[in-house]
Amino acid sequence: MSRQRCLRVAAALLFSAPAFAMAEDPVIPADEFVYCTVCHGVDLMGNPIIEAPRLSGMDAWYVERQLKAFKSGWRGGHEGDPVGMEMQPMAAALTDEQISAVARYVSETRSAVPARSLDGDATRGRGHYATCGACHGVQAEGNQALGGPALTGLDDWYLVTQLKNFRDGARGNQPGDLYGAQMRAAMQILADDEAIADVVAYIASLNEESE
Repeated sequence: MSRQRCLRVAAALLFSAPAFAMAEDPVIPADEFVYCTVCHGVDLMGNPIIEAPRLSGMDAWYVERQLKAFKSGWRGGHEGDPVGMEMQPMAAALTDEQISAVARYVSETRSAVPARSLDGDATRGRGHYATCGACHGVQAEGNQALGGPALTGLDDWYLVTQLKNFRDGARGNQPGDLYGAQMRAAMQILADDEAIADVVAYIASLNEESE
C-alpha cells in the first residue's frame, strides 16, 4: 500500500464516523484477511473517503473472478484506474485457495445497504437500464449463467466510477477479458456522464424498493 494511501486510510479512521450500522453478528475474517477491513471497513461496509467500495454480500463467484482479474493484470493495470492499481498487488499476493476463501468471507458478511449519494434521474435511467437487464437481471439481481453480477447493494459513486472506467478504457481493455469487453461494448448506450448518473440512480432506486 502506498504511503499516500496509508495516510488517507489513517485519516478516514480517525476523523470519519462509520457510514453504516454494523451487523448484529459480524463475520470475523481469518487473520490473514483482516487487512481487507482496513480499507473496506468493518463488515466490508465500504469507505468512500478512500474510494473503497462496500463489498458485503457480494456473490462469491463474482468476487473470486474479480480477484483473479486483479491477480492476472486484467484489472488494475491501467494508470486511469489508480484505486484498481492499488488492489492489483493485494490480489497478486493471494493463492487461488486464499482467493476462494476471501470470496466466501465477502459473500457471508452483511452491512446496511448504502444510501444514495449522487444525483441522477431514475426515470430516465430506467430506460437506459433496459439493455443492462439482459445480463444483470430485471431487478439488477445478477445472473451467474451470463456472468452478470448483481448491481444492487453497491455504492452509487462506485458504479459511476466503474462505468466511466469501462467507457474510458481503464477497465475491460485487456486481451482475454471477455466480460470486460462486453461491458465496454455495452457502454455505447450511455452517451455521456448524465446518462451514467441516470442509470446508476435507477439502480440505486432498486435498493430502496427492496427495503
